[in-house]
Amino acid sequence: MLPDDTVSPLIQALQDKLAEDITIIDVSRESSFADAFILATGNSDVHMKTLLDNLTEAMDRMERTYRVEGEYSPKWILLDAGNVVINIFSREGRDFYRLESIWAGAEMTRVGD
Repeated sequence: MLPDDTVSPLIQALQDKLAEDITIIDVSRESSFADAFILATGNSDVHMKTLLDNLTEAMDRMERTYRVEGEYSPKWILLDAGNVVINIFSREGRDFYRLESIWAGAEMTRVGD
């Protein structure tokens, strides 16, 4: 799993803008391209974009390099920061892509549970 000083500011950025169903998936044993996925759900495309904006501001403060895919997608926005990948979904997108099922063997932490 990633160090807390990497994960905590990202989780806080999501919580500050009321992201729903935040989940951290430790994929360090199953993946060669990332150590963790962070999943969050937004309740509209505008909310998803707000979550992304807050995350990119947090990443800039952390001086982390990142790239964004699907910035204007109504279902799934991905922020790739190397060893951590943040996925922002609509409810429909989260149900469709089912990343929790794909990574079912990995350790998962639901934030706020």
